[in-house]
Amino acid sequence: MAIKKPENMNFEDSLAELEQIVKHLEQGDIALEDALKQFERGIALARSSAGKLQQAEQQVQILTQMDKDAELDPWQGDA
Repeated sequence: MAIKKPENMNFEDSLAELEQIVKHLEQGDIALEDALKQFERGIALARSSAGKLQQAEQQVQILTQMDKDAELDPWQGDA
């Protein structure tokens, strides 16, 4: 299977792959060249994910500005 470019992946898949890369690098049993390739891939995934998150935040901001009378509740997390 070909590796997808980070910009062509959805946010969740990018984050999942990034988590796997971090786990793999933390184990420390990887050759330096492979570690650098994984690190480079991780940086690309992180940047792409940050961009997608920023776009989503902007979209939410636009949508909430459209209805100024809409009441927003503070986010309570997973509670």
